[in-house]
Amino acid sequence: MSAQKNALPVIIKRKKIVVAGGHHGGAWKVAYADFVTAMMAFFMLMWLLNATTEKQRQGIADYFSPTISINRISGGGDGSFSGSSVFSEETLPQEGTGASSLRPTEADAARGWTEAGTDAADKTAQDAEFAAVEEKLLGQSGESMLADDLLQHIVSKVTDEGLVIEMHDIPGAPLFFDDMTATPVLLRIVDALAEASKIVSNPIAVEGHVRSVPIVKSESAVWDQSSDRADTVRKSLESNGLAPNRLARITGHADRELASDNPMSVRNNRVEVVFLRTNI
Repeated sequence: MSAQKNALPVIIKRKKIVVAGGHHGGAWKVAYADFVTAMMAFFMLMWLLNATTEKQRQGIADYFSPTISINRISGGGDGSFSGSSVFSEETLPQEGTGASSLRPTEADAARGWTEAGTDAADKTAQDAEFAAVEEKLLGQSGESMLADDLLQHIVSKVTDEGLVIEMHDIPGAPLFFDDMTATPVLLRIVDALAEASKIVSNPIAVEGHVRSVPIVKSESAVWDQSSDRADTVRKSLESNGLAPNRLARITGHADRELASDNPMSVRNNRVEVVFLRTNI
């Protein structure tokens, strides 16, 4: 008996055999489904960008934009999609979409709609007229009045203020000589613009902008240059048959409203011809 009491305990080891290729969980399926969903959304976005017009894309952007009482048009930056930030206190009033300025001018003041039905109908009718001007000038769905090399200088958009036709410099092809006289490129564009302006009778505003320059002089000439650009376009429009009484204002903005993040980019050298709405 005593010998059995001093015997070591018997330890039995059991090995668990795992068969290769067993179940590893389904987390990868969830990750794969998320990837497929993201790719589907990406390709749908690419298709929408290619299949819609600028005005339709504007409407889609407005649908998803935040509901802010002073915002009538899409937000954005000055990058790929342009536009102005919906949170900007300086830019929104200048587009006729708000009155955050303490002393807004007539051009900057908010413009509310007193009779929604009538104003909406007028706005729709004018948008159709603006589309006809764009179509004649740019030929978005047919033949344009301008050659492809001239179309590179033009950007058009419809805002609450009206139809904006922007003519800007591109590298190697300026619209003005150093003495602020118009180049042949600009004269050809303005000639076509004057012809397209005969479709409507809206008043017209001309606004000049220039790029910033390094501070190397005691006095900058950007104000005079922007005003001279606007006035040169005004004279060219009149010489091409535009009635002088249609001109509502001529404005020089110097380098205060840049179109590019780079203040010295030639993209900031531009003149905007605005077909103003008649109900604002």
